[in-house]
Amino acid sequence: MGRGSRQLWVGAGIAFAVVLVSGLVWFKPWALWVDETVHEGLPATTPTAAAPSHAPSAGASARPSPSGPTTLAAGTFISHEHATAGTAKLLRLADGTHTLRLEGLDTSNGPDLRVWLTDAPVKEGKAGWGVFDDGKYVSLGKLKGNKGDQNYVLPADVDLPAYTSVSIWCDRFDVSFGAAELVRA
Repeated sequence: MGRGSRQLWVGAGIAFAVVLVSGLVWFKPWALWVDETVHEGLPATTPTAAAPSHAPSAGASARPSPSGPTTLAAGTFISHEHATAGTAKLLRLADGTHTLRLEGLDTSNGPDLRVWLTDAPVKEGKAGWGVFDDGKYVSLGKLKGNKGDQNYVLPADVDLPAYTSVSIWCDRFDVSFGAAELVRA
């Protein structure tokens, strides 16, 4: 083998290695086999009690307001690009803030997964894979884990009636892993 062809083979080998490493970094195929399980408890806040304007009469007790969250809307995940199961609940906490809660989530792991609150309709099959970035959406942050129960605080300025679905969105490849239609309670 001459010197010129040896240099050609070395150059081709280096180019192949660069492409291979770049592809591995971009696609992160190992993430499909690594599960991240999250077990966050149900969010709860204690409401602030207003001072009574008069003392309660004998035998009467001040009734505290409920401190647990109220479900405003809920839905069950359907699969899109990857098998996805679990439920999504839009909760109003006692302090008036709102949280999206994912319960029993079970989906594949992947690169750059996000939780999106969207105005897109939830569609079965391939027709539903890419619709969630076509309209309005609010990114609630990175998916904390591909399995388990987790909470995502909603920004105070979100117009809740304008958003009707939740998507586990792969921002790297612009595709939904799974989505849930939020049905008002």
